[in-house]
Amino acid sequence: MHYARTASKLREQIIQFSGELTSNWPKVGRRFLAEAIYGIQARQSVRLTEIGRALDEKIPLRKTQYRLCRQLGREELGAWLRRALLRRAAKYVEKKTLLILDLSDITKKYARKMEHLARVRDGSAKELGNGYWTCSVIAAELKKPNLVPLYGELYSHKSPGFISENNEIISAIRQVSQASAKKGVWVLDRGGDRGDLYKYFLKEKLNFLIRLRQDRKLLYRGKISRVLELAKRCPLPYAEHLVKREGGQERGYNLLFGSIPVKLPGHDEPLFLVVVDGFGREPMMLLTTQHITRSRKSHWQIVQSYLTRWRIEETIRFFKQSYQLEDIRLLTYRRLQNMMSILTAVIYFAMVYLGLRVKMRILARNILRASRRVFGIPDFHFYALADGIRDLLFGRQKGLQEHFSPHNPIQPQLQLFSP
Repeated sequence: MHYARTASKLREQIIQFSGELTSNWPKVGRRFLAEAIYGIQARQSVRLTEIGRALDEKIPLRKTQYRLCRQLGREELGAWLRRALLRRAAKYVEKKTLLILDLSDITKKYARKMEHLARVRDGSAKELGNGYWTCSVIAAELKKPNLVPLYGELYSHKSPGFISENNEIISAIRQVSQASAKKGVWVLDRGGDRGDLYKYFLKEKLNFLIRLRQDRKLLYRGKISRVLELAKRCPLPYAEHLVKREGGQERGYNLLFGSIPVKLPGHDEPLFLVVVDGFGREPMMLLTTQHITRSRKSHWQIVQSYLTRWRIEETIRFFKQSYQLEDIRLLTYRRLQNMMSILTAVIYFAMVYLGLRVKMRILARNILRASRRVFGIPDFHFYALADGIRDLLFGRQKGLQEHFSPHNPIQPQLQLFSP
């Protein structure tokens, strides 16, 4: 398929996707979302000036930018979009789907006038700086490459409506759980080892798998003990060799693992403590609601489920790097939050929507071939996919004006291929 034709089909697919998300929105809102998704993909940037350049309207760029900025300031835009995306994405969540919640940061080192700037810990530089926190939920399947962005929100503890970080996390869990009928297994790292979260999970009967801090206390055989003491006494009858790629090199780990039945103090629900030795000086300790039998397979599935989090770390980097999230330059808090919701929809489009049908996979392969990479497509091929979409959309037939002309109104159900 010729690149120009593929680009045209891709534009139509963006219109269809945005139309499905905004079927009950006013026309101006539907147009704005389509243009935002198109512009972010075409320029690989969340900056309004870059989105405006991609639209290539026959008016001064500053007027396009002003229109986009005005629409981005709509009060309920982010909440509407999160709900619409969740309704679509929740169908991918099954009983054993891993719901990986990740807290990350956007660092704005030199920003001074952005609203509600707060102190965050820069995960890359390992130091404190100004910026915002983000909360993301991504669905993953064990032993499958599929990743489905479900939720993304930006927040600041200096904003007037902020209650607590626990409240932000529980809000994300509540929204995703309601949309997915409480299916899936929530997977959190040590930052999720919090009493309020356990209380919520157990009250709502949600399955979880959480890595524990060393100071956590558990009830074992009627006695409360520190989890590290329990881990050192836990039998580890199973072994596995694992190879992890770190910094472009492969590193092998010889792991020993096992489990014991435990409970959280003050709660009657039966849980399992899974102990994994071999990653460092101290054992990895995982607490889960998942029932574990005495088989090696049952234990290894739990370990693998937690290790799936490593894939999500790469996805978060993809969020930031491919679309220059940390280069965001919006000054108002509402617009920052709304842009985070739009970017989550953009990522869903690139990672999920293009692969829904066989014909979509053909389109995706064309996009991958359009990606100009000296060393080929990397293992995490979404980078190449994002680059290919940019190359196809920008620099050829620009903008979306033809789709929004009076003779061609927005069609939420455009077909990619004619019969």
